[in-house]
Amino acid sequence: MSRKLTVLSMTLVFLLALGLIAPVAAQDSTTVRYFTFSAAPDYLEELDEIIAGFEADNAGITIEVETAPFADYFTLLQSGIASGDAPDVFELNYENFVTYAANDTLLDVGSMVNAEAPYYPRALEAFTYDGKQLALPESFSDVLMFYNADLFDQAGIEYPTADWTWDDAIAAATAIKALGDDTWGLFSPVQFWEFYKKAAQNGECKFFNDDMTESTINSPACVETLELMTGFQTSGLMPTAADLSGVSDSELFLSGKLGMIVTGIWMFGAFADAPFNWDVQLEPMINQHAHHFFANGVAVSATTEVPEAAAKWAEYLTSSETVAKVRVAAGWELPALDEPAYFEDYLKQTPPANRAAVFTALESPVTPPVIVRQSEMQDAVNALLTQVVDGELTAQAALDQAKTEIDALIQ
Repeated sequence: MSRKLTVLSMTLVFLLALGLIAPVAAQDSTTVRYFTFSAAPDYLEELDEIIAGFEADNAGITIEVETAPFADYFTLLQSGIASGDAPDVFELNYENFVTYAANDTLLDVGSMVNAEAPYYPRALEAFTYDGKQLALPESFSDVLMFYNADLFDQAGIEYPTADWTWDDAIAAATAIKALGDDTWGLFSPVQFWEFYKKAAQNGECKFFNDDMTESTINSPACVETLELMTGFQTSGLMPTAADLSGVSDSELFLSGKLGMIVTGIWMFGAFADAPFNWDVQLEPMINQHAHHFFANGVAVSATTEVPEAAAKWAEYLTSSETVAKVRVAAGWELPALDEPAYFEDYLKQTPPANRAAVFTALESPVTPPVIVRQSEMQDAVNALLTQVVDGELTAQAALDQAKTEIDALIQ
C-alpha cells in the first residue's frame, strides 16, 4: 500500500472516530410479493399510488404486484401455495377465507399489527379463525333496498323507513303493482345469498347448530323464511324469469317499471343517471335487521420469508389514511374502517340522498355461513332453491334435502 493511501486510510479512521463523518451502511432491501384480483384492470393506478405511499414510509421495502382476474385468481393462488411459491401477501374474499385458514396456509398477524388501527370491530372479527387473526379486512360492500320514489308518489304511499318490516314492503309493492300490468312491486332474488341473509332477519332460522356439527337449515323458521321469499313471486309482486324475458333486474329498475329492488351499493354508479327520483333505505326486517357484509381481506402467507415486512404492507393496505382516501375517491369499494372523517366526501355524493344507510347497515352485518367445502354447499342450496321457485319442490322438501347434503359436506 502506498504511503498516500495509508495516510488517507488513517485520516478516515480518525474522522470516523470523532463522529465527523457517518459510516456508509449497507442498504438492506426486502421485496414483498403481493397478489390481487381487485386492482386489475381498473385500479392499477390507484394501487401504484398506495404503494408509493407505503414505500415512502417504509424505506427498504419494495412491493412487487401480481394480478389475475377473479375467475382465475384462486386457481393460480392454490397452485402457488401447493408448489411452495405462494405470494407473501394476497387477497381473499370472505367466502374463501375459511378454506385457506383451515388448511394452515395463513400467518397469524394479530401480534404484528397496530391494535389502534381503526377497523370496524365486526369486520376485523370476520377474519379471525380459531382465535387467530389470519387476515385483515380490506374493503366491504353491503346491500340495501333501492326504491323508485316517483312510483311511490304515483301510488300515493309513504317512502320506506328504517323500521319497515317485509309486511310493510309487501303492502307497498301491492300498491305499486296496481299501477299497471307492466309495473312490478319489488325484486329480491331467491338464491343462497339472499336466503342466508333473510334467515338472519328471522332470528330463529339458523343454518347450523352451535358447534357446526349439524345443519338446521330445515327448521320451521327457515321454511317460513323461504316461503316468504318465494311468496314475493307467487303473489305476482315480483317478476318471474319468463316475465323478465332476458331483461335483468337492474335494467327493469332503470326502466322505471320496478318499485323496489334489493341489491348492492355497487349499483350507485349504474343508477346515477336514472330518469326518475330514487333513494335507498335499510332492508326490511322479518323480526330483526340483518344486512349483507361482503368483504375482501388481505392475508400473509404462512410460509413467507419476510413476515414483518409482509405484515406491515397488509396493515397499510387495509388501514392507512392514504388507502382510505384513494379508495373513496376512486369508488374502489369502501375501506372497512370506523373513521367517519374518511367518508365525508363519499356521504356528500348524490344520488342516493340517504347514502348514510350504507354505514347504518354495518350495525347489523351478516356474513355468509361458511364451511371448508363452501362452493359445494352454495351450489347444492342454489339448485334446491331453484326447484322451489320452479314449483318442483315445496320449501320443506327442498330444505330437508339441503340438510342431508350439507350434513354430508361437514362430516
